[in-house]
Amino acid sequence: MKDIIIDDFQNAVSESLVRHKSILDIMTKLGESQARINRAIAKSVTNCGCVKIDGEKQKLPEECSLEDAAKILSYQVKGKLCENCREVLEDEIGSELYYLAALCDSLDLNLFDILLKEYKNLTTLGKFTML
Repeated sequence: MKDIIIDDFQNAVSESLVRHKSILDIMTKLGESQARINRAIAKSVTNCGCVKIDGEKQKLPEECSLEDAAKILSYQVKGKLCENCREVLEDEIGSELYYLAALCDSLDLNLFDILLKEYKNLTTLGKFTML
């Protein structure tokens, strides 16, 4: 069922692309949508204040296993998004997904197949995937 939803989403994106049908437009809109996500997160910190970023070097003990590291390391985000900031971020992430699906469509790639492949890699390699 989920594959149908993702495939339907990609098909709907394909059918709706008129103004930004060029791959160059899609690439630049994808980059712009990523920047808008970053800006929305920054604004939730600096304008709203619903979340705080506590960015500093994360320290691990010398003999730390991957399992222990996963428990010790954090996202360095404190607080919780308010409803307004959450809605803005959801909209911006939705745009990112739209242009990602458009990019896949323009290059004859299937977004669901890519998700499946990445999921398989993640579940096979687990914590070793991103080393």
